[in-house]
Amino acid sequence: MTVKLLNHLEEGPASAPPLLVGPSLGTSLALWDGVATELSASHRVVRWDLPGHGGSAADLIGPGATVGDLAGLVLALADSLGIDRFGYAGVSLGGAVGLHLAVHHPQRLSSLAVLCSSAHFGGEAPWRERAERVRREGLEWLVESADARWFTPGFSVPGLVRDHREAAPEAYAACCDALAAFDLRDRLAGITVPTLLVAGRRDAATPPAHLREIADEVPAATLVELPGAAHMAPAQCPRAVLTALRTQLDGPPASGTAVRREVLGDAHVDRAQARQTPFTARFQDFISRYAWGEIWTDPTLSRRERSMITLTALVAHGHHDELATHVRAARRNGLTPEEIGAVLLQTAVYCGVPAANSAFATAQRVLAEEEAG
Repeated sequence: MTVKLLNHLEEGPASAPPLLVGPSLGTSLALWDGVATELSASHRVVRWDLPGHGGSAADLIGPGATVGDLAGLVLALADSLGIDRFGYAGVSLGGAVGLHLAVHHPQRLSSLAVLCSSAHFGGEAPWRERAERVRREGLEWLVESADARWFTPGFSVPGLVRDHREAAPEAYAACCDALAAFDLRDRLAGITVPTLLVAGRRDAATPPAHLREIADEVPAATLVELPGAAHMAPAQCPRAVLTALRTQLDGPPASGTAVRREVLGDAHVDRAQARQTPFTARFQDFISRYAWGEIWTDPTLSRRERSMITLTALVAHGHHDELATHVRAARRNGLTPEEIGAVLLQTAVYCGVPAANSAFATAQRVLAEEEAG
């Protein structure tokens, strides 16, 4: 028998760490358009639609549905994709699904990000009333106030408002039932998965106090408040959300300047900084953040190995001034003069004898200076 699954969109390499992202009530997976594509450079991102929203069938849930039912659909989707353990990020109702997973299925999560959401949603009665009215009248009366509920004045995403209008009323109402019954406040202290909480300072639907309440209870949780965001932070402030998620998923950026000093020496870095002008400042920042903060800090290769590769590349391109700097760096990274000579001899075969001849002259001068030291 074929099992119905949530509509979903996969982006990124299949071999990359998986990240499932969930939407808010009334929206579709398009809520993540400004964030998911960027995250897919390093993660297998799976966006999903709520039942009756976007491309998901309305009959996946019915009256009296719970957030646990939605979490079960997410787990079924992950299972169908061969994903056992995954990072998770969700907005509002999608965030509630993440909290449920963290409480009831912690072994499935590697990390959790809860955006513009809550451990409860203001009591049962308003959501029951909304569900009943939607069942009677449809969604148009809610669509008219979507911009005011979702965004700051003057901002809108017409595509998301259209998703709201086109959602299936019966499924939307069932999602309201799920929100009405949701309250995990007494279970928050038991969440052990690394947790990021993102609040929009101008969010009227789930004000920052709701996220602070979670942060106060979840051990070692991180709370980020976005000054310009209302309820749909990924749509309104995608760069800020992207930065927060990248820090959680990949760890904070390493100190490129510190690594640069360790490899090249304080004197070299001090001279480079002393020569910096407004014209070269962005280039110096680029070098520190990317060359030294990302490449040289990657533990896949040792610094000894990176020095050998760098020496070879500099010889190949005839960058003899830089070569002298990196011969000194190679010594700091533990290469002996004999090993440096072996690297340069290798370059004679693959980069050419004239290039290696000049490189030997540069290296010999640097090593002699070091010996005279």
